[in-house]
Amino acid sequence: MTTLGDARTGKLADNIAGFGRALRRAGLRVDSARIALAQEAAQLVGVSDKADLGAAMEAVLVSREQERAVFRELFDAFFRDPELAHRLLAQMLPSTKAAAKPQRRPRVAEALAPQKRFGGGERKPDQEVEFDAAMTASTLARLKHADFNALSASEFRLVERLAREVALPVPEIEMRRMRPGPRGKQLHWARTIRHAAHTGGELLVLRRMRRTREPLPLLVLVDVSGSMERYARLLLAFLHAATRAHRRRDVFAFGTHLTDLTPAFRVADTDAMLAAAAAAIDDFAGGTRLGESLATLRQRHARRLVGRRSLVLVISDGLDTGEPEQLARELDWLTHRCRRLLWLNPLLRFEGYAPLARGAVVLHRHAHAMLAVHNLSKLEELAASLAALLER
Repeated sequence: MTTLGDARTGKLADNIAGFGRALRRAGLRVDSARIALAQEAAQLVGVSDKADLGAAMEAVLVSREQERAVFRELFDAFFRDPELAHRLLAQMLPSTKAAAKPQRRPRVAEALAPQKRFGGGERKPDQEVEFDAAMTASTLARLKHADFNALSASEFRLVERLAREVALPVPEIEMRRMRPGPRGKQLHWARTIRHAAHTGGELLVLRRMRRTREPLPLLVLVDVSGSMERYARLLLAFLHAATRAHRRRDVFAFGTHLTDLTPAFRVADTDAMLAAAAAAIDDFAGGTRLGESLATLRQRHARRLVGRRSLVLVISDGLDTGEPEQLARELDWLTHRCRRLLWLNPLLRFEGYAPLARGAVVLHRHAHAMLAVHNLSKLEELAASLAALLER
């Protein structure tokens, strides 16, 4: 059995603790109990084989399939060089001839970024590299109610990771298909008769059937114009993580034209999805022509609307530059072919907001409801708001 050593001779225990904090900064759910399990796993398998050590730590530190790629990349980067502080510092210094740096996921690159100590002091080479920053309860409460557009770069990255943990259970409806159920309204005669064959023909138990329940199909339209630039990326990350288990999920981006993001949303990792979406969208931070985009949806993707059961979410500020007459026609077509059309408007952050722009007036007239999505607290309230609107 390999010993980890004490504070005077061994540093592997401290390195594992630092690695756990790096994983936490990358968005993985790692607490002190899991770090302790990782240290026990390292004692059991030893450090002679890096692959065995990585597999053992992965077994106790990773709980979701989409986090495995992040763990493995961060593990290779963290345990490649024992002088991690010197290596990270060397990457920041200019050099005349540098080797090609490997492309890392944004979550891994941010987790490996060197952090300054409180007060601006330099860290000694022999000390542990500190990866995580302290966050008080008051800071977290402030970020939950802060507008996405008013966040700094570091706060935006943190809020984006927090948004991926927000749940969005889509309301369920009864389908036409039946399945056996103890409280069903319809008798299951085939099972009832089969059971009676074991009791001499006596109908002692009446088997029943009930309708299956499935979440509503989702159709999401995300505005990627210039005024929605800060909101689009964060809301795409939120929707990807919150609707990962959803069977029917179609996502489109619209600016000057419509872009199908459904293939990108099939990628398991959220960072990889954002990269694929950025590669697919060629009108990012441009104008907004919702009417023309809806016309493309009607002409090419009308089959994405499932039997008037689809829940349509339009994420936009309503600052449309197209013709309002065309927008009215396309919205009228869309509302007659879906269950609900909900307008998720980040401009509701302003007290006393009224939809006065031409496109906003038309969208407000056709939407069944308008909801706010400008901060984390509003995203947490979104699921309850959807359920209440559908019941009404």
